[in-house]
Formats: sequence, C-alpha cells, structure tokens
Amino acid sequence: MDMTWFEQMEARIPKGEVRTRFAPSPTGYMHVGNLRTALYTWLIARHNGGKFILRIEDTDQERYVEGAVDVIYRTMAQCGLDHDEGPDVGGPVGPYVQTERRGLYGKYAELLIEKGHAYRCFCEKQEETEGFEKIADPCRGLSREESDRRAAAGEPYVVRQRIPEEGSTTFHDEIFGDITVENSTLDDQVLIKRDGLPTYNFANVVDDHLMGITHVVRGSEYLSSSPKYNLLYEGFGWSIPAYVHCSPVMRDAHNKMSKRHGDPSYEDLIAQGYLTDAVVNYVALLGWSPGGEREIFTMREMAEIFDLKGISKSPAIFDIEKLKYFNAEYIRAMSPEAFAKAAEPFIRRAVKNPEIDPAAIAALLQQRTEVLTDIPEKLDFFDELPEYDTALYIHKKSKTDEAGSLEMLRKMLPIFEALPDWNDESILAAMTGMAEKCECKNAKVMWPVRIAAAGKAVTPGGAVEICRILGKDETLRRLRVGIEKLEKAVR
Repeated sequence: MDMTWFEQMEARIPKGEVRTRFAPSPTGYMHVGNLRTALYTWLIARHNGGKFILRIEDTDQERYVEGAVDVIYRTMAQCGLDHDEGPDVGGPVGPYVQTERRGLYGKYAELLIEKGHAYRCFCEKQEETEGFEKIADPCRGLSREESDRRAAAGEPYVVRQRIPEEGSTTFHDEIFGDITVENSTLDDQVLIKRDGLPTYNFANVVDDHLMGITHVVRGSEYLSSSPKYNLLYEGFGWSIPAYVHCSPVMRDAHNKMSKRHGDPSYEDLIAQGYLTDAVVNYVALLGWSPGGEREIFTMREMAEIFDLKGISKSPAIFDIEKLKYFNAEYIRAMSPEAFAKAAEPFIRRAVKNPEIDPAAIAALLQQRTEVLTDIPEKLDFFDELPEYDTALYIHKKSKTDEAGSLEMLRKMLPIFEALPDWNDESILAAMTGMAEKCECKNAKVMWPVRIAAAGKAVTPGGAVEICRILGKDETLRRLRVGIEKLEKAVR
C-alpha cells in the first residue's frame, strides 16, 4: 500500500486540536440516547474550541431506513448542533457519508493483512456470525500465498480481524477507568464484508483516525467492543482516542427506553408540545451534572461549563414530569412574540375563526401552559359556545346564583351594547362601574359574564380578555343566550 496516501489525508488536521464526531446510523428516528450522545460530543468540541464532525454510518444497507438521514439533519439543525466540516473542501459544510468513502476501507484492510493483524476468510456464509471461534476457522491458518491465490482466483471472502489467542487487552475509559478483557473471549470480527463494504466496527476506527478524532462518545453497550477497536489501532500503529462511554437512558429502574415500548423519540416529544431548547437542556442532565443547584442553561452556557468529570456511571431515568417542568420554565421565559409564534399552530387546532387573533389568545396562555399540546382543549369555546348547564353560574366565593346572574346579565347587556369602543379598558370599566352601582364585589359581575361568554368554569383568561377577543357582536350574542338559558332555569 502507498503509505503517502493516508499520510496526505492526515496532514490537514491541526495538531493538538480537539475533534469529536457524532456518527449515527440511518436506521430510523432520533431517540433520546442518540440525542444525548450528539449533545455531549458537541459540548466537548465547543468547550475546547475544537471541531465537531457529523458522519453518517450507512454501511449496513439492510437496516437503512428511507428518510432517516433527513431526520438526523433536521434534528441536528433544530437542536443547534452545528457541525464544522465535510468532505468537500471549500464547499458547503456537509456530513461525511461512509458509503461514499467505500473505496478507501479495503486499502486499510489490505494493510492490516500485510501487518498480520487480519486475514481473509473464505468460509461460506460466516461473515456476520458473532462469536465466530477463531480457533475453528481454517482460514486463520492459511499461508499468505494460499490466501492471495484464492483471492486472485475470484473466490469470495470476508476480511477478519486476527485477535491474539493469548494475553489480554486493557483500555481506558474517561468514565469507567481501566478495563481489562481476556483476548480469548474476543471473536475474530469481520472487517470487510463480501460486498466490499466495511462493517461498522472497522469503518468507524479507520474514519476516526483519518478525521483526527480525539474523543469518542458512545453508549456503554460498546464497552465490550472497545478492546477490539484498541487492537485495530495498535495493529495500524495509530494513537487511540479518549473513550467516553455513557450509561443508558432508562424508562425506569429496570428497562431501557425503547420506541417499541412507546417511549418517545426527539420528534415525538416536539409533536407532543415540548420545546426543543427544553428537551436539549433536560437531555443534557440525563447522566451529567454541572454541579450546584442550577438546572436551566443555554447551549452556550453548557458549552462553557461542560466537564467529563460530571458524567455519571449510573443509568439515568427519563422522567417526563421533570421534562414538563423544564418545558414550563422555558415557556414562561419566552418573549410574548416567540411564545405566540410557537403556540399559534396549537391555537389554530381549536380556533379556526380567522377574525380571532391567535396572538391575543397566546397572551392569556403563556403563564398557564406547561406543554403546547395542552392548549387546544382550553380554547374550544372561542369558535363555538359549548352547551353548558346553568349550574355553572352558581359560585359561592363570588356569591352568585342563577337568579342573581340572570339579573346581572340583563343589566350588563345594554351597557355593553352602548360601548363605543371595545377594548380591555372600556369592558373593565363597564363591569367595575356596574359593581360599584350595585354595591357588590367585581366578581359578582364578572363571573356570570365570563360563564355566558365561555360556557366553561375554567378558562385561560378572565371575563375582560375573553369578551375582547370574542368581539362585541359575539359577546352580546352569547350574553343573550345566557339570559335565555337562565330565564328557563329560574321559572
């Protein structure tokens, strides 16, 4: 192999630069554990002023899901996880895609064969078998000449890693420390499949080296594979990156989160009314502690304080109620304009009337909303007055009953009809003026007006705001409906 070929690939990487990568497989949705891995990887790079790389690991074409790459791109963009470089020097920043680099992996496999750390296996249909016993593989003992002859004759083969039969392999993880594994427990894993594509385990080692990756963040389920990765690095004579294995995100104390069991992906959470910033903030704290009591952080703030020492060995429990708390905090901290924009699609699910301004309704909801999907059920009365029981007019605290409410609505109707301006100030003045005239509390006026206007005991705003949003004509119509209902009830 021409050694200068890969030396030139490495030459462009600045020495001492921290470089991380997120390398998802396009096999479906972006689950919470994936998002956390991407986030920690991004935070390490940003904290150290380094580079963050996105790499699509699509060599397992049987598991490829159409549209999954778009899900990855969309999620990364929405979460602010910008990546820094791609394969097109001088062009737009795009991800690396392994199938587009398929021509280079065979060269490294051949180099490993030359060094004695890999061999060709011609055994039929053994390529994907996990735990394939190296001592039982007759190809492991083939001479180099015989192996070359059979390959040259066109006999199909896979390339397997040659794991030492004796001794042990030790690797260091930033979270779990030093771990030693007996080589006898490791199988001769496949590096290159019969179709010429590399396996995940081989491609990610080659790519991590060529891209100068200094920190590899992944789930703790890959701890058992790390000795084989180390033996590959050592076989090539390459430096080994820092490993950061994160414990799983759990649904409860005994079960991992799983889409099959109904646990939400990132896109599910957004569809359920959670804000991206709240989800990202919460996911960051699933297994990482910044220290202190503070929990709400911007991405910039997390990048400034992120430290691997804060990552826990223990599994993290995904608590939807805790996420809801985070979401409510983020909603309350939004500007009115930003909240109105986020809430509008959910408002329009319930309020189809084009004459009603969604921003006006949003102003009533911001301090009362935890999750955006809670919004529609609170607004069903705006488009159409629901059927309601006149018992709603009975309210002990406001000292109202059906007869008293009927009297109050009869008094308020002509006053509202005579109002030249229909705004918060005039509506409020009309009702407080009536209370003063009747020598009663404001609530004795406002309660029956609000029930007549909304037909519900619980509303996102008070009588003033609801009447103003409904408009004068619709408010007057609903007060007349209320009067008619109460007249029937008190006869």
